[in-house]
Amino acid sequence: MGDTILLAGGGKMGSALLAGWMERGVNAGDVTVVEPDQETAKKVSERFGVTVVTEPGGTGDAAPGAVVLAVKPQSMDAAISVYTGFAGGETVFLTIAAGKTIAYFEDHLGPGAAIVRAMPNMPAAVGRGITVASANANVGDGQLRLCDSLLRAVGVVAWIDDEGLMDAVTA
Repeated sequence: MGDTILLAGGGKMGSALLAGWMERGVNAGDVTVVEPDQETAKKVSERFGVTVVTEPGGTGDAAPGAVVLAVKPQSMDAAISVYTGFAGGETVFLTIAAGKTIAYFEDHLGPGAAIVRAMPNMPAAVGRGITVASANANVGDGQLRLCDSLLRAVGVVAWIDDEGLMDAVTA
């Protein structure tokens, strides 16, 4: 995949994505996981051999190719603000938070942020999922390919142009 990845959230779905990436040959040195729960952080570090930090400030200054937001929707307000510094540059934000629209992320990250909203289903946890994704107008071709590759690590990906159809196609 070639780009560095910052994964916010090492829980079930975050770990499923990470497992898929590792199986596809992503270098552990290209991934940093932000996981505030110490026990989960330790498990992720031991299982995958990636850098795991408990605070977002421990991720360094370099902008990642992708920030993958795999935190629970009810925790997103608290989590998102620390990543605004990456918005508007080369970083694409890939979110799997249910119910949080692209407009929500544009409001929090700014109008220049490249955002992909994706909804993987539960079989993604075992690499057999189907994910529906939609991108905002700021997402470039390379960013779209990166997100597609990240999501394909856990199954089939279908892209939709109209985010308003997300609920219908995920049902």
